[in-house]
Amino acid sequence: MPPRKSALPEGTDHIVRGASAEDEATGTGGFASTKDRLVGQVRDQVFSLRDQAGTRARSFADDGKARATSILDDVSDVIDEAAQAVERKFGTDYADYAHRASGAVSGFADNIRGKSVDDLIDDTRDFVRKSPGIAIGIAAVAGFMLVRLIKTGLDGASTGREAANDGA
Repeated sequence: MPPRKSALPEGTDHIVRGASAEDEATGTGGFASTKDRLVGQVRDQVFSLRDQAGTRARSFADDGKARATSILDDVSDVIDEAAQAVERKFGTDYADYAHRASGAVSGFADNIRGKSVDDLIDDTRDFVRKSPGIAIGIAAVAGFMLVRLIKTGLDGASTGREAANDGA
């Protein structure tokens, strides 16, 4: 019988995984580096998507802030016009309350307009920490109003469809 070729290179008593050129060629030694490279690519993609989402969220928040301040300015104008009408009919004593309310709404709009979204978020967090009960109450009222608004919109849309179907 011919002598068997030793599985180990001369002078070694065991094989270290990934140490031979054959392991690199077969891909077993490169598995860890491939895995690390893939993990790195996934991590880069996650960071990129997170940055994009943050940028988009800030853009939406800035748009919302601009809309909110515009609405508050409109509400202030309506209150001011009502105050002028009250002043003409009932005198300055009663109109003074409405003028103060108009000024408060206008000042609130200016305050929001002058702050960044991050500042508004920080102010909201501070308010919730200081007055959690009031914050829960405000959230409940806002939720109720939102549900009523959505229901009104859905009821109006279904009424419009029914009227269109009746007319056909």
